[in-house]
Amino acid sequence: MSETHTPTTLPRTPDQILGPFYPISQTADHSGDLTQHADGAAEGTVLYLGGRIMASSGGPVADATIEIWQANQHGRYAHPADTNPAPLDPHFGGFAILKSGADGRYLLKTILPKPYPVTPTMMRPAHIHFAVTSKNERLVTQMYFAGDPYNDQDPFLQSARRKDALIVSPAADPAQPGALRATFDIVLGAG
Repeated sequence: MSETHTPTTLPRTPDQILGPFYPISQTADHSGDLTQHADGAAEGTVLYLGGRIMASSGGPVADATIEIWQANQHGRYAHPADTNPAPLDPHFGGFAILKSGADGRYLLKTILPKPYPVTPTMMRPAHIHFAVTSKNERLVTQMYFAGDPYNDQDPFLQSARRKDALIVSPAADPAQPGALRATFDIVLGAG
């Protein structure tokens, strides 16, 4: 008697809003390291963030463009519309564009963002924005951090059909004391 094999279909990563602070006037970093500028190092906890871009079939999506933007370690974006009074970090632009490799992998060295106020009574949890464009589609999503006290109150995270797919649990990086490492895999529909 032979076994039949049913292929596994991975669920697509939930969509999230683009947000008001998409980097419209910034020059993207293409080095994969947002922690270093010619004139100094970014403030905050170093976060090595990597993962795979995959199709729902489970196969890798090679050569996808991955735009990543985020607030700094004080909870402020380097964006002209961000009126948060938190300080800007002159050594952190918070915007990178990467390409996935043949195996679908990407890697970014950044800093751990902080929550920030949206209104006097509402805070957004720490998160990182992603816009992934393959030859077949574009997905805009956000990645959140386990244990953030504002996760349960965030309307964008709470409206996601699969919240668990958007939350990562950073761990200590054994190679660099004080740094963190997190994995965030992104599944596109067709790839």
